[in-house]
This record gives sequence, structure tokens and C-alpha cells, in this order.
Amino acid sequence: MDVARAIADLDEVRSRLAAVQRFRGLSGPAAVASGVAALGSGLVQLIVVPHPASPADAARYVAIWIACLAFALAVNYGALAVWLARNWTSRARTELRTAAVAVTPAVVAGGAFTAALLARGDVGMLPGTWALCYALGLLASRTMLPRGTATVALAFAAIGAALLFAHGTNALTWWVMPLTFGCGQVAIGILIDREEAPAQGAA
Repeated sequence: MDVARAIADLDEVRSRLAAVQRFRGLSGPAAVASGVAALGSGLVQLIVVPHPASPADAARYVAIWIACLAFALAVNYGALAVWLARNWTSRARTELRTAAVAVTPAVVAGGAFTAALLARGDVGMLPGTWALCYALGLLASRTMLPRGTATVALAFAAIGAALLFAHGTNALTWWVMPLTFGCGQVAIGILIDREEAPAQGAA
């Protein structure tokens, strides 16, 4: 019984430490790549449907940005999988579990809001909703992210709140998502790389 309790206490200590330590599974290049993808998707939208107005335009808009999301998820989770393969330790698993618990509510909420807004045809609300949910995820995991991430999260929140009040489909204009998610992800990638550089130099 004492051994089991000691193991449980050790797991709790690891979880508490992981909650206040930087999550090492993040990849700066992957974050930058997803930001560049958002900038590129903005150019695609500029060519295909710069100012969505009709239901057909809205469908094209959603397709462009869902494809961008799929690419970003593949790049970032691919980098995470590589990190896990190289660092399959109890500490790494604890860090991953803690990070997942922190961001999962925001991810689930974002998915639920997206589905509901699409079902209702309120596509103009999507950019603001996405930005706010992303901001909540960043803020929930801020202690595990590089310094400066909270500032980026607050910027996401402010932009998201403003977009929710945009008239009609103005929030769907081609430059909104590149400016928000493209620049935001690039900034996060730079913060990650900047924090990792001293550690690599010391090694």
C-alpha cells in the first residue's frame, strides 16, 4: 500500500511540475511552417474567393481554411510524434498528458462551435470564433509555452472578439485569416526557436 501511495504521489508531483514547466515537444519550424501555410492560403483565397458573399463562396472559403488546418495539424503533430519517438520517457509522457489536458477543452469547443455555425449558415462568425478558441487554448497552456506567448494569445483574443462584431461576411475577407493565424503562428514559432537556442548553445 505504501509503495502504491508513493508511486501515486510521484505521478502527482510530475504532473504538477509539468504544468509549470515548458513543454519540450513544441517545434518552432513546424509552427512557422503552419503560419506560412496560412499566409499562402490567404493568397489562394485572394485568387479564388477574396470576398465571400454567396453560399457557394462560403463553401470555397471553408474548404480553403480546412485544408490549411489539416496541413498545420499534420506538420505540428508530425513534429510532436518525432519528438516523442526520440524522447519516450515518463517525463515526456507526463508533459504530453498535461499539455493535452490544458488545450483539449478549447479544441473541443472550437470544433463544436464550427459545426454549429456551419449548420446555421453563420460562416461570417467562424474567424472570430477560431481566434477566440485558439486564444483560450494558448492561455490555458501558457505556463508550458515560451515567454511572450500570452501576449500573442491576448492579441488572438482581441482580434477574435472584434471579428465577431464584423458586419455580415466582412470577417471572411481574404486578408483576415493570414493576418491573424499566419502572423500569429510565425510569431509563436519564433518564440519557440528563441527559447530553444540558448539551451542548444549550452549543450
